Amino acid sequence: MEQFPLLLPFDRTLHTLDLSAFTEPRRTVCVDLGCGKGRFLLNHAARHPDEFLIGADRLIHRLAKIDAKARKMGIQNVRLVHADAGLLVGCLLPDRSVDVFFVFFPDPWPKRRHHKRRLFSPPMLDAFHRTLKPCGTIHIATDHADYHKVILTLFSADRRFAPAPPCEPPDEEKTDFELIFLAKGKRIYRCSFASLAEPASGNESRPATANPVSMA
Repeated sequence: MEQFPLLLPFDRTLHTLDLSAFTEPRRTVCVDLGCGKGRFLLNHAARHPDEFLIGADRLIHRLAKIDAKARKMGIQNVRLVHADAGLLVGCLLPDRSVDVFFVFFPDPWPKRRHHKRRLFSPPMLDAFHRTLKPCGTIHIATDHADYHKVILTLFSADRRFAPAPPCEPPDEEKTDFELIFLAKGKRIYRCSFASLAEPASGNESRPATANPVSMA
């Protein structure tokens, strides 16, 4: 596998990712799933030097460019992982190691026959709950209304999570996808959820609160 300075190595046989050398007990650990060209990742890291950020993407050439940009900008609180979201969250991250997940504009796979490829599913919620610290948060944004409804339904049925205030990044941290969608006048749907230390009592599902943000 191609190597460069900010790439975190891991054993694909043992499925382990050792974060101990880069994190401190009180340091906020954030993971940007599908970091793309790194616009959000790098600008957020530059504005929050007290946080430790992991950017993950399945395309190595994207990570190589982010690596070069980060070193040129003098950013030292970012590391990169060459893995898709399922592998990273499902296998590589240690239990209760993440404070915040950012999942901005995951592929909606709009065709019904492709829905099984979507990131959000009951098994992935298991993985998010395993890897999030108690009260850790997952922030989600999409331009796809139907996928947004699916995400809300999944989380509202899982009593290990509670709705949290949605995250709208400042302009300089908006992803390239978001800038494209906003330029086209598309609505951006945002939702966030906190991982509960103990599942909420009762068997009934919580009502999910949609948090659409309309930008013309």
